[in-house]
Amino acid sequence: MPDSDSGALPASTQPASTLPVIDLQGLGFDAGAHLLVKHALAALPVGGQLRVTGSAPGWQAQLSGWCSDQGHGLRWEDGVDAAQAMAIVARGGAQAGRWRGAAQTGRSDARSGDGAVAAQAQPFWGLAARGAQVEAGAPAFHFRLSDKLQVWTGSASDLYAQAVAAQWNADTDIDWNDAPELPAPVEDAIVQLMTYMVENENAALLVPARFLGQLHPHYRELQAALAIQVADEARHIDVFTRRIRRHGREPALSTAGGQASLKSLLDETDFSVAGFLLSVLGEGTFVHLLQFLQTEAPDPLTRQICRLAARDEARHVALGMSHLLYRLQHEPGFQHQLAQAVEQRFDNLAGTSGLNEEVFDALILIAAGTLTPEALARGAARVQQLMRDMADGRFSKLLRLGFERGHAERLASLHTRNFM
Repeated sequence: MPDSDSGALPASTQPASTLPVIDLQGLGFDAGAHLLVKHALAALPVGGQLRVTGSAPGWQAQLSGWCSDQGHGLRWEDGVDAAQAMAIVARGGAQAGRWRGAAQTGRSDARSGDGAVAAQAQPFWGLAARGAQVEAGAPAFHFRLSDKLQVWTGSASDLYAQAVAAQWNADTDIDWNDAPELPAPVEDAIVQLMTYMVENENAALLVPARFLGQLHPHYRELQAALAIQVADEARHIDVFTRRIRRHGREPALSTAGGQASLKSLLDETDFSVAGFLLSVLGEGTFVHLLQFLQTEAPDPLTRQICRLAARDEARHVALGMSHLLYRLQHEPGFQHQLAQAVEQRFDNLAGTSGLNEEVFDALILIAAGTLTPEALARGAARVQQLMRDMADGRFSKLLRLGFERGHAERLASLHTRNFM
């Protein structure tokens, strides 16, 4: 045994024979013996004592060093043969003191009651799991979105679960062979529309992806919902591009006006406003477009793609709506900022050309299916109905958000002519 004690203890008034005993047997501290001692000490109060024996080579020196590092007291029982050395370890207060002042970070289950999700996530909580205790002195992380009111929705967890269950595989859930050759003008129209949809989906990916990197991980349900939304959009970009290339084509035209409309989404820095413009108004309008194509597209492949994408986009709209309903419930005056954002965006885009003429013409031709006067008249009528359906959809969402009918109708009409 060691010649001198490490962190020597005074003799205990409690007989050594009555102390709990841990026999390390042949297990060394380099192979996990410390866990046996650590867990046994954890069951004792500070100052409580434990007898430790062992037979691994050098275990006494290893125990002595470990006790010194951990702040536990140690003495060796007098009068014991070196081969049968017995240590008396007393639990020190260092470990308990280390966690004195640790921060409690809510509860892992957001539904477990008041305080489960903090109104303000603290910088020094950093990347800790919500509900963990964070040791004092942890570094501060700057997450710009750390205010619950700015980001929260109680529906995020459910919408994430729905998204996970509804994931689809572009290789196995779409029949890429079900794409008959179409008349060249109709195929051109589909390629133009898919080109337009890709650039819109690029915006729909980048906006949540940017906010995702600014969101405090304390709000993990929203973090997960945004992450899977980004994955959805990446999959949409992939399948729309593959549809473009299905018959050997390349993407068609992208206009300055369309790019300006989408840039205004990326320039918005407020999470709630961006979600309102993109997810509620933009993707809400886009759902109508996809549903239109699901019905009117002339080939089964395009109809399959649009059906699956529309299902995803409807969830994205639901996430945006649920957040805005939460924020407006707690901050009714925020409605004014939403209205102002629509009006400002309309004014900023007033000098642009709006929807690409080629996209509008493509919609008519896709609905018509052929270049005849009768078919084109039918196609144009269907596209006009699509426009009315889009406006009605925006109007109904604005009503749900508490806008008065007249105000909701006006704001719905001011939405960008580029749809997104």
